[in-house]
Formats: sequence, C-alpha cells, structure tokens
Amino acid sequence: AQAILAQAILDCGRAPTPPLRPLLCSAPARGRLFAAMSKKYCAAYLMAVLAGKESPSASDIQKILESVEAECDSAVAEKLVSELEGKTVHEVIVAGKEKLKGFGGGGGGGGGGGAAPPAGGGGGGGA
Repeated sequence: AQAILAQAILDCGRAPTPPLRPLLCSAPARGRLFAAMSKKYCAAYLMAVLAGKESPSASDIQKILESVEAECDSAVAEKLVSELEGKTVHEVIVAGKEKLKGFGGGGGGGGGGGAAPPAGGGGGGGA
C-alpha cells in the first residue's frame, strides 16, 4: 500500500492510468487485492488527509469516491486503511520515495546533432 500511495503522489498531474499491476508478493490473495486497487483509492485517502482527517477511514474514502460517482469496493478501501494504520502520510511518502529510487529513471534524451553551422554569410573583408 505504501508503494501504491507513493506512486499516486508522484503521478499527480499525469493522465489517468489503468489500475496498478499487482505488487510482487508471495501471498496470492494480497496480489489480487492490490491488482484491483486503482489510484483512486489512494487519491481519495490523500484528499481526506488534506481535508483535515489525520487517519481517514474506509467510509471517508467511500464518501469521496461516491461524490464523483466513482465505484468503491469497500474491501479495497478497508485494506488500504488497515495497511496505513498508525502511519502518517508523510512517513509513507518518504518511505515510498526511497523505494522508488532503486527503480532508476529512464534514459536520457536522444543525442544532439553536431554543432550548428555559423550564422550569416562569410566573413567579409574584401580587397
């Protein structure tokens, strides 16, 4: 849940994406649950925190999602809340950013061309 929350925060401002792929873990049931968890649950959790709820509940998440006519699976919301219980959002963000550093970050841009030709005509000086 921490990695999902951190990724949701990093994705702010990007185009919406399909639900996250399952997290790699040994428990198949946990993987299926996280496969169903899209960023909307994390975003709703963060909105509740911004609204002043220090530890949002599953019903807070549900109210936010229903306010924009989004479907809400209460099991997913409850799982997210239980995973974040006893942690502050700031701690989760810091921990998630540290984990994401290990993934690297894409390659650099393409190579630039050679130097541009000089502007203007030849150098002048005539006889």
